[in-house]
Amino acid sequence: MAGGFQRGNRRRTPKLEARGELQSVEREGPFKEWLGMPDLYRYQLVVEGESYSYQTEDAELPVAVGDRVVFRYKETKAGKWVDRNSLGKAIDPSDYQ
Repeated sequence: MAGGFQRGNRRRTPKLEARGELQSVEREGPFKEWLGMPDLYRYQLVVEGESYSYQTEDAELPVAVGDRVVFRYKETKAGKWVDRNSLGKAIDPSDYQ
């Protein structure tokens, strides 16, 4: 079946975006979900007092505590989950002038 065709007029909910100072990071894992899959690490991130969950294959995050970060996330029953590969440092243009 060909992809890309929509049924109905249902609009996708836009991704939520958060930014702020990373206050703490907790790592759990590695977890093996199934055979042949790389190890997964789960991180609990606290940004501006809000808690977020992030799951990735990387043992180290590209950001550190104290950095200003930006990311996309979605709210679920299990909490707020950061989208894969969306976590990064927020760049302030005034720093480069």
